Amino acid sequence: MNALTHRLVSLDEAARLIQARKPCCIAGDEALLRQLPRGDWIGGTIAYFMTDSGGTCSRQQVFVTELPAGPRPPGVRLYARSQLSRVCLDGPEHGFSVMVLPAFSEVHEAFAQEAPGYEDMYMKPLVGWVAGMHLDEPGTRPRVVDGQTGLLHDNAAVVIHLPLPETALVHVDILNLFTPGDGPVIEFARSGFTGGDCLIDGQPANLHDWWVRQGADPRWPLVADYHGALINVSIKALDAAHRRVEFYAPVFPGVGYRLARPLPDYSAAFARAAAGQTLASDPVFCCNCILNYLHGQLQGRRTGRFQGPMTFGEIGYQLLNQTLVHLSVEGL
Repeated sequence: MNALTHRLVSLDEAARLIQARKPCCIAGDEALLRQLPRGDWIGGTIAYFMTDSGGTCSRQQVFVTELPAGPRPPGVRLYARSQLSRVCLDGPEHGFSVMVLPAFSEVHEAFAQEAPGYEDMYMKPLVGWVAGMHLDEPGTRPRVVDGQTGLLHDNAAVVIHLPLPETALVHVDILNLFTPGDGPVIEFARSGFTGGDCLIDGQPANLHDWWVRQGADPRWPLVADYHGALINVSIKALDAAHRRVEFYAPVFPGVGYRLARPLPDYSAAFARAAAGQTLASDPVFCCNCILNYLHGQLQGRRTGRFQGPMTFGEIGYQLLNQTLVHLSVEGL
């Protein structure tokens, strides 16, 4: 397999790849994404990236993840909220799918809550990421792009399904630094991207007030067991005016959360974990959480073979937070 393009490139270079019919997932500023030609690609808004020269923020270039071509053309699909449950059914029998969701949308919340129950979930490889915005512009709506139409959407998912030869072996791996700590169990009465009134060890409480009293560090996410997998819900901000905590992923009723066990040195822990990932081949897809970028101090730091967008959520089958997801393929 020829080397695939996985790097920050100019708008012109991205356009040339699209026009050469290379299947791609592209991350960048909305103004740049709107200028790209139609083709076999999907994308989303983000301004932060892992590159071969280190973590960086750019609004002048886009990050292209060129995906492997298979025996049949890729399929680019747009999924509204009501169609999300088909995403794995529509996936190729041999190959994988890449999804991009807009942050804080109905489809984002629905996928977070419902994906583990989708038919064929975990049977067909699914990876992807959550589009976001520049952190200096919190009011901007994240958007995704259907490359075949050129249209941008703020409440739909875009997916590219990639058929591969039967000989190909696809591996999805997840790097998560966090485990539940020994603190109280936190439960919520309703789902959403914010948490205020709740139960803490079975007693009525306000999460914001508890957080402030405890002096809890917002770098550490809430962690819960979702169907046997440890899933992080990362902290976006403490909203004192409304006495609530804002999250990068929704919380749900009927789930017990605990504050993650603290890391003595976040940056060192991330570096050790990344170095410990065993790779038989270079990843053909990778994304990393914006919070690892910020709290792990990855600006200007290299992450080796792990290059791609720094995102507002990651998809490794289901929705994840504060993780690194990578996919590799053997046998092409």
